[in-house]
Amino acid sequence: MKILVIQTAFLGDAFLTLPLIQKIKERFPESFVDVVAIPSTQQVFSASPFVNEVYVFDKKGNEKSLRKTVRFALTLKKNNYEKIFSPHRSFRTSLIVKLINAPEKTGFDNASWSSVYNKIVRYNKDAHEVARNLSLLDEEFLKGEDWKIPPEIETGKDIEEKLLHLFPQIKKGKFVAVAPGSVWETKKYPAQYYIEIIDYLIGEGYSVFLIGGKEDKQYCEDFAKLSSKVINAAGMLSPVESVALLRRCEFLISNDSAPAHMGQAAGIKTLMLYTSTVPSFGFYPYLEGSSYLSYDNLACKPCGIHGKNKCPVKTFDCGFLLKPETVIEKLKLEFITLTKS
Repeated sequence: MKILVIQTAFLGDAFLTLPLIQKIKERFPESFVDVVAIPSTQQVFSASPFVNEVYVFDKKGNEKSLRKTVRFALTLKKNNYEKIFSPHRSFRTSLIVKLINAPEKTGFDNASWSSVYNKIVRYNKDAHEVARNLSLLDEEFLKGEDWKIPPEIETGKDIEEKLLHLFPQIKKGKFVAVAPGSVWETKKYPAQYYIEIIDYLIGEGYSVFLIGGKEDKQYCEDFAKLSSKVINAAGMLSPVESVALLRRCEFLISNDSAPAHMGQAAGIKTLMLYTSTVPSFGFYPYLEGSSYLSYDNLACKPCGIHGKNKCPVKTFDCGFLLKPETVIEKLKLEFITLTKS
C-alpha cells in the first residue's frame, strides 16, 4: 500500500506531523508512507525512520504557478496512492489531492475546498495540534492522552561529528538551550528578561546554547556577549542537527516557535514562554516534564494566531507582565531541581 501525507506548512508543523506518520506506519506496517513537504522541512521528514520518500513542493519557488502545481500533482499521481492524509488545509493542497485522486482522501472540514476529500474529519480547535493531526487517522486520539507521542528523528554519526567539531565543549559540562528568536516580533519574550534568566542559569553552573535559524543569528549575538558560557549556535545548524544538539542539553527554554517542537523531538524538557499567543491554540510542549508560562489576564490577548510584527496596542504587556522572576521560579521548582536530583 502506498500512502501520502501532505504537510507544506511551517517548520514547527513538520515536527507536529511526525506522530501522525508514525501511527500511520503502525496501523499499516506493510505500507510505504511518502510525504509532500516544502524545502525548509524536507530534512525533518527525511530523518523520520517511518518515511519512505519526501517530495519537495516549492510553493514559493519552482511550483508557485498553478500550472506547475498541476504538473507536480500529476507526477505524484503516477505513484498510485491508495490513501492520502492531509493535515494542511490550503486550496493548493486540496487541488493536489483532487488531481492525485486516491481512493481514500482524508482531510479537515475547515480545509479550503474540503469537498475533494471523501473522508472529512472535524477540526477540533480545543485539541492539541498533534491530537488534531492524529484524528485524521482515528478520532479516538481526541480522547484521553494517547496522542502524546514523541516525534522520532534519527541523527547519524556525521551529525554527531559535526557537533563535536563546532562545539568541542559539549564533551564535558552541563548544558541548557535557549531559543529567544521568532519570525514574529510579538512572539519574542523580552530580551532584557532573557538576559536575567541566562544570568541565573550561568550562576547555577550551566553553559547556555542559543539556538535558532539564520535570521536569529544576529539577534542572539547580544546574548552571547554576556559570558563565555553562552554559545551562539543560531544559524549554524539545520533543524535535525539542532535536535541532535538539544539531546546534549538538560532542558530548553523557548518562545512559541519551532525550537520548542525540536525540544520535544529531542526528548528533553521544554519550557515555552507565551507572549502574544496562547496555549489554547494547541501548540504547547506536551511531553512529560515539559511546561509553559503565559500571562493571560489581558483583553488584547491573543492578538492573532501567529503573532504580529508590532504590538497592536503598543504596550506589549503580554511579554512585560510575564516577569523573569516567575520564569526563574518555574525553573527552580520543575526543571533545575528535578534535573539535579
